[in-house]
Amino acid sequence: MLNSRVTTSLLQHPTSAAIRRAFISSSSSPSSSFLSSPFVRSGPLRFPTPTATTPSLLRHCSSDSHSSSLSSNPKSKLPNANPSSDKSTWRAMAEKDISRYLRQTHDRVFEHNRAWAAEKKKADPDFFANLSAGQTPEYLWIGCSDSRIPAEQITGLEPGDAFVHRNIANLVCNTDLNVMAVINYAVRHLKVKHIVVCGHYGCGGVKAAMSAKDLGILNPWLRNIRDVYRLHEKELDAIPNEEERYNRLVELNVIEQCKNVVKTAGVQQSYAENSFPIVHGWVFGFNDGLLRDLQIDFEGMLKDIQKIYNLTES
Repeated sequence: MLNSRVTTSLLQHPTSAAIRRAFISSSSSPSSSFLSSPFVRSGPLRFPTPTATTPSLLRHCSSDSHSSSLSSNPKSKLPNANPSSDKSTWRAMAEKDISRYLRQTHDRVFEHNRAWAAEKKKADPDFFANLSAGQTPEYLWIGCSDSRIPAEQITGLEPGDAFVHRNIANLVCNTDLNVMAVINYAVRHLKVKHIVVCGHYGCGGVKAAMSAKDLGILNPWLRNIRDVYRLHEKELDAIPNEEERYNRLVELNVIEQCKNVVKTAGVQQSYAENSFPIVHGWVFGFNDGLLRDLQIDFEGMLKDIQKIYNLTES
């Protein structure tokens, strides 16, 4: 499935009617040369805006053979840059290339999977036998759904090392049965030793929460971040630089979500019985790829929270 940037790019283009039809088209077969073309590279589909003098959209969207014929014969008749003048040609070209893109990006995942499985088996013949025996992860990772922050890759963890939950802006809401079930299972059944809430600078969810906009279904979710701002309003309003204020809200949001983790009965009771898990707050930076430990005082946080939220009695 194309990501949101690709979908938006496609559907906002003048040929959107044809492109929408392309999402259900499966008649075209993959072309091995397509992904190496300037049109795709390794990133999302991008449709440049056509002009009357430069048929760039046609050049990028056309097949290899069609492009060759155009370049070899510059006097060949080109469809007008306005798609309404030759809808059938534009529709055929768009559907063909989008179908190729969808097929090849799908197939590429399975090619990588086969290569990964072969490499793991070569390095350790018992790897998958051990993996299928069960999981005993040391970490519960609660992170953002942002596609640029894969928990295992940025930490060097292997399959089986981390139980992972991700959502927009790494929130831990007591009304979210998903994250509550994940924490309960990880603590009571998997016996994780560490719970990490990991945010990241440049978080779109936090940025959206700072804007005075009606975002529809996102409103109740982002309200949790706006509540964090309200709790720390004086500190945040005292930061004149908008980017620095934004980054500080990212950090404060992580700290507040750590508090929400500590408020749960499973965490409180397990720590009282076993002295684990420990809750950590981290922030990932895109500019250097490094994790920053916010140095949360877990024991102090637990003590403060239990003045009101003490659930150690089963």
